[in-house]
Amino acid sequence: MDTKNLIYKALHAEFLTIEEGQLLFEKLPLADIMLIGNALRKRLHPDSDVTWIIDRNVNITNVCLSGCKFCNFYRTGSSDEAYITTIPEYCIKIEEMKRLGGKQLLLQGGLHPKLGLVFYEKLFAELKEKYPDVRLHALGPPEIAWLAKKENLSFKTVLERLVRAGLDSLPGAGAEILVDRVRKILSPAKCSTAEWLGVMRAAHEMNLTTSATMMFGHIETLEERLEHLVAIRTTQSEKPAGHKGFLSFIPWPFQDDRTVLKEKSGIHNKVTPQEYIRMISISRIMLPNIPNIQASWLTVGKETAQLCLHAGANDFGSIMIEENVVSVAGAEHKFDAAGIQQAIREAGFEHRQRDQDFNLV
Repeated sequence: MDTKNLIYKALHAEFLTIEEGQLLFEKLPLADIMLIGNALRKRLHPDSDVTWIIDRNVNITNVCLSGCKFCNFYRTGSSDEAYITTIPEYCIKIEEMKRLGGKQLLLQGGLHPKLGLVFYEKLFAELKEKYPDVRLHALGPPEIAWLAKKENLSFKTVLERLVRAGLDSLPGAGAEILVDRVRKILSPAKCSTAEWLGVMRAAHEMNLTTSATMMFGHIETLEERLEHLVAIRTTQSEKPAGHKGFLSFIPWPFQDDRTVLKEKSGIHNKVTPQEYIRMISISRIMLPNIPNIQASWLTVGKETAQLCLHAGANDFGSIMIEENVVSVAGAEHKFDAAGIQQAIREAGFEHRQRDQDFNLV
């Protein structure tokens, strides 16, 4: 296959096949694939701005029955360490976030066997009553699919009720790799690929802001990573005209510290900085219909994330006032607002604070 022809297609934002993307990923020198990613980024974002956000990641509960082999944060309902965050605890966390300039709460739930849709409706409504200006970026497709099954409702009905209660946007959590072979091994109790994408299609029909993610570097093949990208791209192309769909895509490498995958199966995170940068570039190339690509400084560190800004990424994500799940698996990098702004400047860009809809603050 002629790489020159593929480079031409990539630079003209054509949809590449899995085989074509794999060829570019494997055959092109890192500098060349970075140049393509950067050229596509400049076409969408011709200025020198790099966006970032202040929000706080709060776990609604640490009880989850999905049993993901890459997660060592969850607990069973009978564990002495099991908890459900209380309203007074939310208030303390929100007040601290607001003092630091944040206006968004990233609420991650998990599959709690005893918490139903009414619990989340009451929680969102109470938080909105107390803090009407705080945006709730909450749950994710696995939780929506779980609640739909639990309540015998459609994905759309669950989302509509949550939006009425106060949900502002839906994170792309729980995607991992959108290939059922991988999902059945990593998290057999979690939603299937079709269910994950089905929740997002329902959200897009409602014009609900969403994002998409990918956790890679464990048991998947390169072909399966690209299959994941094509699934995201296809779902984005199906959204109603004028609707937001996926506003961003965030890939990050598997964090292996004390996980079942590492301890019992010997699966390590072997993603090098060069491979991560290459994944950012191929994400930009394979996803020409998704406007924003985020570099995960939390999992790869400052220097690698800065290089990603020259390889296709245009967003640096959040300062992550609080993050529990990835951190306990080995992600130790930290940023405050001043630090993230300086890192962006050092990389040669202008920092621009944003909200979840990528409106500049």
